[in-house]
Amino acid sequence: MRITVFGATGGTGRQLVQQALDAGHSVTAVVRDPARLPIQGGNLTTLTADVFDPAALEPAVAGADRVVSALGAKPNAKIPVRARGAEAIVAAMRATGRRRLVVVTSAGHLPDAADGFVTRAVVKPLIRTFMSGQLDDYARTDAAVTGSGLDWTIVRPGWLNNGTHRPYRTSLDHGTPGANSISRHDLADFLLSAGDSTIGHAVFIGY
Repeated sequence: MRITVFGATGGTGRQLVQQALDAGHSVTAVVRDPARLPIQGGNLTTLTADVFDPAALEPAVAGADRVVSALGAKPNAKIPVRARGAEAIVAAMRATGRRRLVVVTSAGHLPDAADGFVTRAVVKPLIRTFMSGQLDDYARTDAAVTGSGLDWTIVRPGWLNNGTHRPYRTSLDHGTPGANSISRHDLADFLLSAGDSTIGHAVFIGY
């Protein structure tokens, strides 16, 4: 499989690139600074590009069987990296005739029937209060992806950590009670393996 990874220098992106290479896939990693991707492999192509420029992204997505966006930003960043990046990626995929898109956002900006009382009444209101800029970015990303007309999957992880592999749970279009965290390793595993049954759905993932 030919995979293009955006956000390849982030914690999840590096995991995804390495796991894809280990599985024998060909990977194009789109980066701003190649020095921040300490991974090598004969099937790895590193492309430096402006993730907000659709034309600059066309060479990265052309021929890709799967395009994955793990774009993220620092908590106090003012630029909506995920949404603007998703819009540019969608435009580039349309221009090159690519279809399969997997995008990481979040569950933190959404009410969910699976939320327990503390999550619903305390945790998520605090998240919406102190992370309103990021949550707006997530919501705009969701809109760009769901309106893209592509074969999309949105992935909504719980809190991310740097743990190793352990069994995880997924559910389509709604949260799973208690599944509040996931390692970057296991999130990357799902981004790589998400099948056609997830197309057109948001997948909640956690332990």
